[in-house]
Amino acid sequence: MNLFPSARTRVTGRTALVGAAVLAALAMVNHVAARRAERKHPPRGRFVEVDGVRLHYSDRGHGTPVVLVHGNAVTGDDYNTSGVAERLLENHRVIIFDRPGFGHSQRPHGRMWTAMEQAELLHGASQQLGVERPVVVGHSWGAIVALSLAARHPADVAGLVLLSGYYFWTLRPDVLLVVPGAIPVLGDILRYTVSPWLGRLMMPLLKRSMFSPLPVPPRFRSEYSDAMALRPSQIRATSVDGALMIPGALMNRSAYDDLHMPVVIMAGAADKVVFARSAKRLQARIPGSVLQIVERVGHMVHYAVPGQVVEMVGRVVHTSAKAPREESQSPRAFPKGLARAA
Repeated sequence: MNLFPSARTRVTGRTALVGAAVLAALAMVNHVAARRAERKHPPRGRFVEVDGVRLHYSDRGHGTPVVLVHGNAVTGDDYNTSGVAERLLENHRVIIFDRPGFGHSQRPHGRMWTAMEQAELLHGASQQLGVERPVVVGHSWGAIVALSLAARHPADVAGLVLLSGYYFWTLRPDVLLVVPGAIPVLGDILRYTVSPWLGRLMMPLLKRSMFSPLPVPPRFRSEYSDAMALRPSQIRATSVDGALMIPGALMNRSAYDDLHMPVVIMAGAADKVVFARSAKRLQARIPGSVLQIVERVGHMVHYAVPGQVVEMVGRVVHTSAKAPREESQSPRAFPKGLARAA
């Protein structure tokens, strides 16, 4: 019996030790970078705890409440950077949440953070804050959450403005890219070690694809924090939400026919992240809904036409106010002059 390890075994052992040391060093560097990013970008709003989850939010202005729900890869600040929140504040109470795991909001382990689950959390938070029947605006992944909120609590939602949302399942090769980061243990290892570095390499391409065919706006370039987006905690949220995008659309599809509230659906004609035909299909499914397709604009439609988004919120507020709450079982017609696009 050979009591001494072979040369191959010794090499393999040394390689494993070196690999473990490299991963540990990467994890330490990423941890320090994440804490530095949070110190540089401290929370600017307040916190509310709902069902054991600490959510970061801002609550400003007066008037009819509007709840803004952001998409993936960004935070609630996206509505400030786009200028939508600033314009809404002229006439509305504006509540912006960081969805679980994004910005400064928690995303506890042990729960499946589907769109329905997130919608329930935002509904509970809105109830705690005394937000009564808001218009809910959702962009991209946030549009799925907004739809889920309206489907589960129609009496508590005055209407919807949905921007660049994904509403019907399709084959999406991009989902395969985020699935590894959503797998327990494997995803944890990746997001604390190599994922932030890969993210830094991919970030310029991601930004271009979000805004294409338009250039990335200067304000987004200056205010969007790559370091915050590439924290391990937010990488986890981004990965899991990406993996749950198709299930989110599947869970909502049965509720589309029963949404009897003012709904505006907006999409960029040149959107390569979610094709505009998804918006057209949704408009055909929701009774009385209105479709606005914006030409020569991509996924970030709220940056391209913030004034139009705010105008649609105002139209939804006006339409909702005209009909008594009890009449929510029948589709509400929009005011004359707001044409429905085919």
